Amino acid sequence: MGVQAFTQMGNTVAFTANVSAPTAVQAISSTLGGNQYRIINNGTATVFLGYGTTASQAANNAAVVSTTGPSIPILPGTDEILTFVPNAYFTGITSTGNATIYVTPGDGL
Repeated sequence: MGVQAFTQMGNTVAFTANVSAPTAVQAISSTLGGNQYRIINNGTATVFLGYGTTASQAANNAAVVSTTGPSIPILPGTDEILTFVPNAYFTGITSTGNATIYVTPGDGL
């Protein structure tokens, strides 16, 4: 079986991460159970991505990691496809600077 290209299954949401995480945004999938997301860091700073089933949980998970932490580092200028819970909330924080993050729900690689 071949690898399926990423297929968008919902609207793209965006936020600007900086040293203070903004209010979390929800990436809603148009399909039942859709749980993959294309995440693009269109900035020059590493973003520590917080995610969760609620906006509050996403905000609590957005933390600059020095030794251990719940956030996922998204390097500047990268495009990642990651798997989370369906209809997840996202926000992010940087240690310095800011970066626009785009999150698109979908399926595939």
